[in-house]
Amino acid sequence: MSRICKDGFDKECIKEQREFYGIAYTQNVLSGRWKYVILWFLKSTERRYSEIKTFLGDISQGSLTKQLRELETDGLINRKVFPEVPPRVEYSLTSKGKELIPIIDLMEEFGKRHGEQVD
Repeated sequence: MSRICKDGFDKECIKEQREFYGIAYTQNVLSGRWKYVILWFLKSTERRYSEIKTFLGDISQGSLTKQLRELETDGLINRKVFPEVPPRVEYSLTSKGKELIPIIDLMEEFGKRHGEQVD
């Protein structure tokens, strides 16, 4: 099986591993410690950078910026910059990003059912 590089899968891998490609593609798009949580946080409304940073707490500015850029590059979120001083930036889900929400909701339900319970 071919490895995933920064540019995705090579065409030969896609042809040879067609049944595996779908799950590998999805895993590649969502790889990153915070991406699932960012998408979940954006599912109901657009959010400003500072709101996302506050919600995630201990994520560094560099890590958050990297995760947001990758999500934008993969077409899962929109980044809207308002021409104001200071600049205001809002993030929202694209239609492609919204298609992942049922999967993330299932992950949430699985975690609630099978994760560690805190009393």
